Amino acid sequence: MATTLYRDTGYTLTHLIEDIKHGNIALPDIQRPFVWSAAKVRDLFDSMYRGYPVGTLMLWETGADVGIRQVGGGESDRVAKLLIVDGQQRLTSLFAVLTGRSVLTKSFDNKRIRIAFQPTDETFEVTDAAIERDPEFISDITVLWANGYKSTVRKFMARLGAGRNVEFGHAEQDRLEERIDRVRDLRDFRFQVIELNASADEEQVAEVFVRTNSKGVTLNQADFILTLMSVHWEEGRSQIEAFCRSAVDQSSGQPSPKNAFLNPRPDQILRASIGLAFRRGRLQHVYNILRGKDLETGDWSAERRIEQFDKLRKAQDEVLDLTNWHEYLKCLKHAGFRRGRMIASESAVIFTYVLWLIGKCDFGLDYKTLRRMIARWFFMAHTTGRYTSSPESQIEADLSRLNALTTGDAQGFCDELDRIVHSNFTRDYWEISLPNRLDTSGAKSPVLLAYWAALNLLDAEVLFSGLKIRELLDPNVTAPRSIERHHLFPKAFLATKNITLRSQVNAIANMAFVDWPENTTINVTSVVSLK
Repeated sequence: MATTLYRDTGYTLTHLIEDIKHGNIALPDIQRPFVWSAAKVRDLFDSMYRGYPVGTLMLWETGADVGIRQVGGGESDRVAKLLIVDGQQRLTSLFAVLTGRSVLTKSFDNKRIRIAFQPTDETFEVTDAAIERDPEFISDITVLWANGYKSTVRKFMARLGAGRNVEFGHAEQDRLEERIDRVRDLRDFRFQVIELNASADEEQVAEVFVRTNSKGVTLNQADFILTLMSVHWEEGRSQIEAFCRSAVDQSSGQPSPKNAFLNPRPDQILRASIGLAFRRGRLQHVYNILRGKDLETGDWSAERRIEQFDKLRKAQDEVLDLTNWHEYLKCLKHAGFRRGRMIASESAVIFTYVLWLIGKCDFGLDYKTLRRMIARWFFMAHTTGRYTSSPESQIEADLSRLNALTTGDAQGFCDELDRIVHSNFTRDYWEISLPNRLDTSGAKSPVLLAYWAALNLLDAEVLFSGLKIRELLDPNVTAPRSIERHHLFPKAFLATKNITLRSQVNAIANMAFVDWPENTTINVTSVVSLK
């Protein structure tokens, strides 16, 4: 009989909140920042109030020997007994509302979740300015779990009576107070909990998660590696998060990774570090490598774990170096790309960064040479969709080719990248494949974006204007209608040729950039706005 990896149990909401407060239950990095909308939090409270099922929570016993990040922010000195595997969004919502603490959103903002309750019709709403002024609502139910609860109820009753200009009878007052008490008593709501024991490894946890949860975000290897960093190198995980946060922070005024192409995620930065440290694109075995496992013998070693984390630490220093990051992004500009709208594959951006780092760190190439080589590589990889289908397998193959080279052989590195570029950009590609791929109206087509990049490199002018296309595609241009695309052959003319399908009328080859003021003089019905 197979060993059971879990036990069924149940916790009241108060028990869960207290364990989170005291660090007994912690949030691992296999979960993302808070992404629920306030409306989903409202619906959660409504379901609990009406006694509906709200799903099972899954917790994982861990042998973590350091503090884990707490729900709601902060660090605990205590060792967490349980990590949240499934139920992060629900528990974060409940913890935030019951305690009044802010949550960290996916854009790295701290935000308070405010939910209102209307006792007369027993409904929950997301608090806004109108609800705050409405005497029918308790505008922030957090007060129901704070000290002075009875005083809050009395004030609500007085405000409601004044708003209605009537005096409540005892029966009406008792009915409303009973409904408010039902909201307060949600602290005793009992959750069904699955506790996975400490013997479950990351693959088993992921499998259980997938089999029991059809709606959540599927766990992947990057998630577990970030969790492992929480245990053995918390500073490194924090550095990745700080880097990603700085990339979207508008207020610091300090040098940062902020750029025009993408807002990097922790898992993307982790992939870059692992690519440089271990020359691996697939993360399948990296978790065990970092735990100190010899993949050939199966032996485990603390010394080996320390050695592997040291490799990762050195690689991550290079990945997070702002000079490296921005010098690499110059390669994208050198390839004709100007902003995030021109990027169809973020994987191409990240994996090409790995090759840039290897070229600099392992083969000693200077910035100027790298800029020329990597710009060509990125243009090829992005245009052909090299890292779109099975990206891990493709970068693994590319890294394997580089592993065959002697470290420091700068010319060999350049020759190998050149060989791959030429093997993809063949005469048949330019004369057959590319024209066929241009026969589309897709606004995010990689070949369309390559065409725009080529226009930038050629310093092409906007139709009917002396302005350059690169000027209007500049990321600093934020005007709502700075540039549009216009039909070269009008719809009416094409209709006379029996060409009426939208995909043909709006085909890439039939669209040209037009400055918006110029376009106002042209028949507006033939315009397709640049989104």
